[in-house]
Amino acid sequence: MKRDNKILIIDCGSQYTQLIARRVRELGVYSEILFLDSPIEKLRESNPTGIIISGGPRSVLDGDAPAVPMEILNAGVPVLGICYGMQLLAHQFGGAVERGSSAEYGRAAVEVDEGRLFTRCGGDKKLTVWMSHWDEVKRLPDGFKVTARSESGAMAGFESPDGRVTALQFHPEVAHTPKGQEILSAFLFDICGCTADWTLGNEWIDHEIEKIRAKVGGGKVICGLSGGVDSTVSAVITQRAVGSQLHCIFVDHGMLRKDEGRQVMETYRSLNLNVHFVDASERFLTALAGVTEPERKRKIIGELFIRVFEEDARRLGGSDWLLQGTIYPDVVESGHGGGVIKSHHNVGGLPDDMKMGLLEPLRDLFKDEVRRVGKVLGIAPHFLGRHPFPGPGLAVRCLGELKKERLDILREADAIFIEEIRKAGLYDSIWQAFCALLPVRSVGVVGDVRTYGETIALRAVSSLDAMTAEWVHLPYELLDTVSRRICNEVPQVNRVVLDVTSKPPATIEWE
Repeated sequence: MKRDNKILIIDCGSQYTQLIARRVRELGVYSEILFLDSPIEKLRESNPTGIIISGGPRSVLDGDAPAVPMEILNAGVPVLGICYGMQLLAHQFGGAVERGSSAEYGRAAVEVDEGRLFTRCGGDKKLTVWMSHWDEVKRLPDGFKVTARSESGAMAGFESPDGRVTALQFHPEVAHTPKGQEILSAFLFDICGCTADWTLGNEWIDHEIEKIRAKVGGGKVICGLSGGVDSTVSAVITQRAVGSQLHCIFVDHGMLRKDEGRQVMETYRSLNLNVHFVDASERFLTALAGVTEPERKRKIIGELFIRVFEEDARRLGGSDWLLQGTIYPDVVESGHGGGVIKSHHNVGGLPDDMKMGLLEPLRDLFKDEVRRVGKVLGIAPHFLGRHPFPGPGLAVRCLGELKKERLDILREADAIFIEEIRKAGLYDSIWQAFCALLPVRSVGVVGDVRTYGETIALRAVSSLDAMTAEWVHLPYELLDTVSRRICNEVPQVNRVVLDVTSKPPATIEWE
């Protein structure tokens, strides 16, 4: 598919980097992320229309502070620095950065002056923005001018004489900066000269189908279906590309939700996918016996998935390709080129000696983009609207050792929670809701008898892309009903707690 422009986002470690990428794509321009420590050859090969340098936790005053090669900054490509990116640009072009007298975090107001980034803000001279910094730009590089200041008088924006290098101390990508999309639009369309040519309709699907056909040729493809949206959309696209060459395998690893295996197989039959069901629950639980460390769980599950797929593929006559529903956040969070937040079983857990080639048609897409593709493909809305479910399943929601008895407790509690959320009509407005079983027991009393039971944590979050999330303020009446039902219907549980932590600082899943 022809794409005339691309924005390269250089990630300096910000929690908002993927949010920047999504905001750019929402405006119709393709974006991709490279880590700041990527080889300069990769930065050159990217050949972007514009560059955005993200925020990050470091200080340019540190002796080993990361920097962008001046060759890239002097290449004539428009550059926008955000937060740390602003300080980095000032520092590298010869300005001065100092530790501020006080930090600025959270909602703030800035006064804007004439600047190319603010031409689409409707003439507003005072903007509400989201700040998150300590260091300040104290002296601009020669010829640069200030375009915004915070209420404290600190520089909040600047640009070069030709307006092609711009910078902001605040975050235009977050919802707390109401004019953020207008600011990003000015950079993309007025400064970079981009056109909005990034769409995910039939043209994108047809292009991906042709890519798959060219790559696979006459080879056989095996797909590990998880029951989730990502792997299902990948399978439907690939089936359209190679037809009967695709064999799907749905593995019950013993960590599915209540009745999930049956429900998922019914959905796959309705999509006319060629699916083989494998019950490997005992094998997985045996391999995980005694394991409590989250990363080890993920690695074991990832490798065993591949072994099961390879064995079943041999039974089916062999396979040349493994199809997976890897999406962009999986790749970035698994630390390809940067630090690991958490390994994803389909990225970080693949064995080095895997015999099959890898197909990942959704690798460059965010979750909401995958759902849009699924809608175009004709997949039922109720299926596309399912809450995300991790590949390792309940393994990352059952903290501590994994035993069938503990997983059954979690299954029953989780089913009650989701049932009550659906009854309240809240399911579709929540990004993700689930129960976690904690490795903590506590004293209780039932019928005048002392108990020493399990603890269930309720988790419900709202999000656009799973990169940031806010906890959902569920109605007290709903929480009361869920707590009473779990304690009454799951006798091993005597305590229910609510997780009220956003992402960051927490991740959505507990492990």
